[in-house]
Amino acid sequence: MALPAPSPTHLLRSHSCAVSTLFISTDNERLYSGDSAGQVIITSTRSLRPLASWKAHTDSLLGIEEWGSQIITHARDNKLHVWARPEESTSIRQEPATLSDLSTPTICYSMDINALNYCRFSLLGGSKQEGLLAVPNLVESALADIWLLPSRQRLHAAIGDPLDTAKTPFSDGRSGSKTGIIMSMHLFYATSSAPSSSTSTRELRLLCAYEDGGVVLRKRTAPENTQTVEGRGWEVLWKSKLHVESVMAMAVSLDCTFALTVSADHLVGRYDLLTQEGASEFTSIGTTFKTKHPGHGAIAIRGDGRVCAVGGWDGKVRLYSTKTFKLLGTLVHHKQGCRAVTFASLADPPSDNTPLRGDMNEDGSSGDEDEMTAEEKCARARWLVASSTDAKVSIWTLMNFEKTSA
Repeated sequence: MALPAPSPTHLLRSHSCAVSTLFISTDNERLYSGDSAGQVIITSTRSLRPLASWKAHTDSLLGIEEWGSQIITHARDNKLHVWARPEESTSIRQEPATLSDLSTPTICYSMDINALNYCRFSLLGGSKQEGLLAVPNLVESALADIWLLPSRQRLHAAIGDPLDTAKTPFSDGRSGSKTGIIMSMHLFYATSSAPSSSTSTRELRLLCAYEDGGVVLRKRTAPENTQTVEGRGWEVLWKSKLHVESVMAMAVSLDCTFALTVSADHLVGRYDLLTQEGASEFTSIGTTFKTKHPGHGAIAIRGDGRVCAVGGWDGKVRLYSTKTFKLLGTLVHHKQGCRAVTFASLADPPSDNTPLRGDMNEDGSSGDEDEMTAEEKCARARWLVASSTDAKVSIWTLMNFEKTSA
């Protein structure tokens, strides 16, 4: 028996145009949203009031991510900016602040990025504010580059440019390959199956979804911290093509064991990222699940990997089991296409960079009159946030599906 459709727990109306990207900080304290005009708003998940609002770009936002004490924004204006995250005030406002009253974060540095395609960056961050950033190649959107941050040194150039490309005719008039441009990418370290030695032997991998509906997994064969060009030093682990049309969105599980893709069709593709099967041509690696609703524009996977949310062009968000793809529920509010979905972190650890609002007392309490109860923190960890072309951001508190899905 289908469960009754719930209503949003909260609605945010801070934006004036389509909200194109969302991000929740790992401590579930801050919600980031970016719109098609380049505006970024940081909202407190406690008070639901804006903490910062600024014109970060001159075109539509593709991605936002909090990285330690910094914020990365990436947009269609061919720019990627790294900002210093603004300090949160320890005093509680008695009246709601207007967006114009809020301070603007300070920019740390910027990068020129090729944003011809709607492919957001993929960040593999380190603990010392050093990380790897994957983006489409500066010249050819079918290829990928990996940069070192904060030095902005290009470590790997033109990944996906096989040396024998010239042997095959181009089907789309572009250089690179027949796959078309990259639509989504994810950079990660593979879990080593061999016993780990005293020195780390991490295997860097790059998962790319393409315009022709295909997905390719590559691994770095070059030594760590060795610069590569023209796609050298990278090997294809497998290729798969489960969609006929362009991949519109891709999500990777928190443990990087599987990925899901959606397209204009009614299918959801599932890929095992632990497989070592090689494939020189596109094969049937992966599994397709048929939904009853075509037209998907966004997808996210919950932290435990058991539930995914799929945002539809009809504005609805549908929840599925990632194993059986049984429909768990449908969230109905937005009247226009869903542009982004994201889950809160199931765990709610304190931030590594800044304390929660208020200083800790000797007894371990925060001393903040805005302190949340354990029940409130638990409810916030079950949040799902969605955004739409209608300029609204909806916040939903999900139930425990493990107890009700039967």
